[in-house]
Amino acid sequence: MKEALLYERLENLAVHCRLCAHNCIIPDGKFGFCQVRKNISGILYTCNYARLVAANIDPVEKKPLYHFLPGTGAFSIAAAGCNFRCGFCQNWEISQLSCLDQNPGEDFSPDQVVRLGQQSDCRSIAYTYTEPTVYFEFALETARLAKAAGLRNIFVTNGYMSPAAVTLLTPYLDAANIDLKFFKEASYQKICSAKLSPVLDSIQSLKAAGVWVEITTLIIPGENDTSEELTAIAKFIAGVNKDIPWHISCFHPDYKFKNYCHTPERTLKLAYDSGKNQGLHYVYAGNFDAWGQDTLCAKCHKLLIKREGFKITERHLEQNRCGFCQAVLPGVFC
Repeated sequence: MKEALLYERLENLAVHCRLCAHNCIIPDGKFGFCQVRKNISGILYTCNYARLVAANIDPVEKKPLYHFLPGTGAFSIAAAGCNFRCGFCQNWEISQLSCLDQNPGEDFSPDQVVRLGQQSDCRSIAYTYTEPTVYFEFALETARLAKAAGLRNIFVTNGYMSPAAVTLLTPYLDAANIDLKFFKEASYQKICSAKLSPVLDSIQSLKAAGVWVEITTLIIPGENDTSEELTAIAKFIAGVNKDIPWHISCFHPDYKFKNYCHTPERTLKLAYDSGKNQGLHYVYAGNFDAWGQDTLCAKCHKLLIKREGFKITERHLEQNRCGFCQAVLPGVFC
């Protein structure tokens, strides 16, 4: 265990955790909502510090990030826990682990993660699979070392971090893929046990801080697949910046949502058209192979990056410029 960041002590040995938007008041001897941060005698500890439940080499496209060092590897890590309770989580076996009665994972140090990333010829460290906010202390220490070693840092996140966490993190964070799951407060509360507005605030704050941001929406039949909601999501993203890539992903039944249907292609096309109609320059289809993975120039509309799954098969870029009309392709390409 390690003493946590971003909390304050209260009366009667209680603490106020300020890491994420839950703002938990935690009595002595109890865990916060994330079930990995525990108050012991008025001191808040992170119980998943340096205990990783996953460490893999992934293509950066898997995060998904399509405009950030395309074609490179990301050394991807996770510790147990999450501050959401999404019934459709596709990594629920590790995201819904807690430290209530166990200590899941294997020991890793921040410098070990950085060394493994370098030895694997990865260009970045990705904090992913679970919610990196709930292993913030380890992620922050690793990110500092990675930055000093010339590696980039990526958060794949639900965006439910506090403004104070964003402030601490952004000097070391290069890119983030943020899940914007719904555009209805009731849906966030019912399905994720969370709220919408902190997610929107994080998207705006990270973008304003100079972090490269891409957004993912998993389209769940019957939950967020109406034209009105998809248009509202696309309109919000366009209002932040029309160059933000929007990844619309097909749902497949999992965890507590096994009685739901797969996302039909027509719904994916509806979302794609909603994004384009709102002026988004880059809309991508995820978990779907027929179309929607390629990057086209927003100016001349010619093919710049062709993808088959997570593999790049064609690339027509000169650094960050279109190889045909020389228009700038927004993103990080070197």
